[in-house]
This record gives sequence, structure tokens and C-alpha cells, in this order.
Amino acid sequence: MKRKWLALLMCGALVASMGLVASAEEETEYEATAVTTVGPDDGTHFELWSFVDVHNEFYANMVEEWNELNPDRQIQITFSTYPYSDMHNKLMMSLQAGSGAPDICDIEIGQFPNYSGSDSPLYVLNDALAEYEDSLVTSRLDVYSDADGNRLGVPTHVGATVMYWNAEIFEEYGLDYTNITTWDEYEELGIALRDASNGEVYLTSVDTGGVDWLWIAMAEYGEDWTGGIGGDVDVQLESVTNMLEMQQRWLEEGIAMISTDGHVDLEAGFANIMDGKIASFPKAMWYMSRFTSYMPEMEGKYDITTLPVFEEGQINSVGIGGTGTVVTNQSSDPELAAEWLAWAKCSAEGEAHIWTDLGFDVCNTDLWYDEDFAFDESNVYNTFFRVEPYSVLQELADNDAIGTIYTTSKSPTLNDYFCTTTLNYVLEDGWSVEDALQDAQDYLDFELEQ
Repeated sequence: MKRKWLALLMCGALVASMGLVASAEEETEYEATAVTTVGPDDGTHFELWSFVDVHNEFYANMVEEWNELNPDRQIQITFSTYPYSDMHNKLMMSLQAGSGAPDICDIEIGQFPNYSGSDSPLYVLNDALAEYEDSLVTSRLDVYSDADGNRLGVPTHVGATVMYWNAEIFEEYGLDYTNITTWDEYEELGIALRDASNGEVYLTSVDTGGVDWLWIAMAEYGEDWTGGIGGDVDVQLESVTNMLEMQQRWLEEGIAMISTDGHVDLEAGFANIMDGKIASFPKAMWYMSRFTSYMPEMEGKYDITTLPVFEEGQINSVGIGGTGTVVTNQSSDPELAAEWLAWAKCSAEGEAHIWTDLGFDVCNTDLWYDEDFAFDESNVYNTFFRVEPYSVLQELADNDAIGTIYTTSKSPTLNDYFCTTTLNYVLEDGWSVEDALQDAQDYLDFELEQ
């Protein structure tokens, strides 16, 4: 079914009829937690909403830098930060109503399909991004585009998935992780670690509350269970099957554990890492900030490499997570808003802040090879880990190895069923992968036809 923006309007009408649209008395649900205005009063004024305080701090810095560089094109932006759900709900209702939306807004990647269908209320950013596009990671632009390839959102980071290794653990047991290139070799390393540690250290943990491992497998095989924009969901893929069967085997062999609380990006996951209970795990580059924020005692202990693959020659990364920033069709000056936004997030000036202040792997690949930008030792991430992160990104870029898995309107239903049901069936309850995927396909076929 091809989703139309009209369908969202109808959905909004249904919500209203159910009494769920915020009334004046309920407006407190959508009050901003922080509001800041930056820029001169005589500048062109914009409103910008985000659900992350540090994003708005970054944007505020970019307003000040823009105004220094453009004395004849001054801008002023009022930044409002809302809780995640409140902001996306408020944005949707404002766009449906035809008024009250901001000029510029962050949209989380999982929410983006709600805004990017036919007759989208978002301003097309092709012209604003044109001067940067050749230097940007195409897969990150694609996930914030419509079915015709129009760019509707500006990415914040690549989110390239890599392998994190506790180098100290492998050194303690005299094992070498640095030459691992395939999942078969990874499994052999896990068996050696199990035997050397008397089963006290697991090679990794597998997730029941997240689908990152499956995204990795699909990217390596060049498959996508969403079917892409306008495609049909198919979870019975070779990639998904092989990854789940492999993880089942790891559990049986005692070289993997099930991630406490479902995945490693929670407090229990941080504890397992700090306690040395697991020796490696795959996660996006943005997970580096979890180390500096929540596990500072791990400084100097962890290494980062590219991921193993199922078969030699496969790509070995995928972009996971992200925020696309948009200009809405209610903007007072969409051309200027788009120009500033593209400059703020894609130029060398903006990407420097994204890397240094936010700790994200930037989308402008030219900067991955800029010694002053990528390998500055004053940057905490270049000294925290045993490798300079951009050396890993260069390897991925040289091999064009960062894949794309689309987030579509069907993704929330798909992801939810896997994280609440399918992964538990396979990893906790021991269902055959074939039966679990057939169950998931049957459920999704039914739900997505409604």
C-alpha cells in the first residue's frame, strides 16, 4: 500500500474523534523543557524544535558562526526542546492543522516515514545539499529521502556499525582478535576464549530487545526486510536466517550470553562491559560516547575494528540510528532555512562540532581523510580507544562498505514484533529459526494489510 500524506490527515482526524488530540487544557503535555533564542533581533527569525538538548546547543553554536560569516544575512533562531514523544506528536498535529509547525525540526529516524510519503509537508532540500552531496555518505541521505529520491532531511551522523573489543581480555588469555575477518573465525575465537577462561568470559552477548545484529547481516548480504520504500516486508531472508541460526549455536556452545535487559545500550549492558563479562560486541560508532559518559574507567582498554562477514567480499558495516533535520512547508523563508541547515550539518565548520562536541562519525567523508580534523589528539575519542576511530572509517570508505537498511512506515510494527516475540522465541525458547520467521511473516502479513 502506498502511503499518502492524506492518510496521515485521516489518521489525525480519527485521533481527534477519539478525544486524543490535545485540548487547551492538555497543552501542558507539549510544553518545552528548554527554550533559548540566539541571534540578533533584526535577523530572519526561525523556530527550531528538537528532542535532544545537546542538538540545540550545537545548532546555537552554528547560528553564531553563520552570523559571523554572513553579516548581510543574519538569522535568529528560537530553540525549543521537547520530550521525544511530545515533540513528534506536536509536529504531526501542527503539520496536519496547517499552522503552528516550526521552520526547522529534528525527526528521529524511526519517526521519519510518518513525514516522508507522497505530498510530504517537508521542504525538498536537493538544492541546499547540492554542494555537499558528493562528499556525503549516500546511504545516510537515502534514508531521509522520499520514493522519488528527493532529499527531505539532513543527517546528523553515519552511525557506522563496528566491532568493539576488550583488548585487555584477549591479551590476558593470549588470544588474537586483530585478524578476525569472518564470523566463522569469530566463533572459533569465542570457543578459544571460553576454554581459556573456564567459561567465565563470553565472547559477546546477543540481543532480544534490539535488531542491530540482524541489520548487520542484511547489510552484508545486500538484503532489506522492509523491501525499501514502497516494498513488501519479507523477514524470511538468507541473512536473517543465517544470523539467528549462528546466534543459537553460540548460545549452545556457551560462547555468548543473552544481553541483560535485551541489549548493551542500557545500564545492565554497561555493567557487563565494565565487569569484563563480555569481550566484544557490535555497535554503531555513536556508542563511543557511551564509554566516555558511562564507562570512563574503560579508557585505554577497548579497540575498534570493522565487522566480520559471512563470506569474503561482503560489505561489513551498516548505518544504524540517526536524526534527520527538516525544513517544514510552514517555514517563513524555507530557502534560507535550508541553506543554513545544510551548512550547519554538512560543512567543515559544522562537522567539526558534530565530531568534537557530540562525538558522532560525520557524514562528510572528505573530512575522514583530513589529518587535523580526524586525528587531532585533543579529541577525547582519539585517545580513549586503542585506535583512532577515523582510521576504521577510512577502511570502510575505501571499500564502500557501509550498507543501508531502510526505515519505512512498516518498520515500527516489524521491529516491535521481533523485539517482543521473535527474538525471544529463537534465543530464549529455542524455536527453530524457520518456524519463528514463518510465525513473524504470518503476523506481519496480517497486521500490515490492515
